[in-house]
Amino acid sequence: MTEYSLRAKLIAEFIGTFFLALTICTAAVHGSAGDYAPFAIAATLMVMIYGVGYISGAHFNPAVTVAVWLRGACEKDDVAPYIAVQVIAGALAALTSESILFSETSVSALEMDTTQAIGAEFLYTFALVFVILNVATSEVTEGNDYYGAAIAFVVFAGALTVGGISGGSFNPAVTGALFVSGVVEAADLWIHLLPQFVAGILAVQAFNASQ
Repeated sequence: MTEYSLRAKLIAEFIGTFFLALTICTAAVHGSAGDYAPFAIAATLMVMIYGVGYISGAHFNPAVTVAVWLRGACEKDDVAPYIAVQVIAGALAALTSESILFSETSVSALEMDTTQAIGAEFLYTFALVFVILNVATSEVTEGNDYYGAAIAFVVFAGALTVGGISGGSFNPAVTGALFVSGVVEAADLWIHLLPQFVAGILAVQAFNASQ
């Protein structure tokens, strides 16, 4: 198995996270895809996972990076650079969508019920990370061809099911993009970030217990 340099991994993480966040900001935040936004988001995530997964693991998500590291499938020295690149890519994607694709379109901040939004972000981030650990880091499923589709379909299901409750982020880098876009206000960031990271950590415990 080829071992790629940290530079190559970070480029892969940047590109994957950028296009995931760009699709979310364009298709969902600015509404270019209408009711079909979840399809566009899941499709982008899936092709990016298959496109660069062999290089970086295709995390595209700080909560996933932390979980994969805790699982023992990511080098400790890669964690901080991965997260930094993911967050930067998400922010740049939001700015790109707003300034280039929709320069004259304004968005409104998402109104969330705190308890419901925390529940939504926790449950589907947990599902997302748990599936990733099982299909992309487990020795039992090593070499499978369905990992990209399985991961993308979790996000697809989550977007359809709870997108109207919390915005359907399940990803701190995406939450950052939503913040830059003006969809999530600074005072509400914790409603996304806290359950996302907690869910990721608990998903590692569930994965370990199930092995």
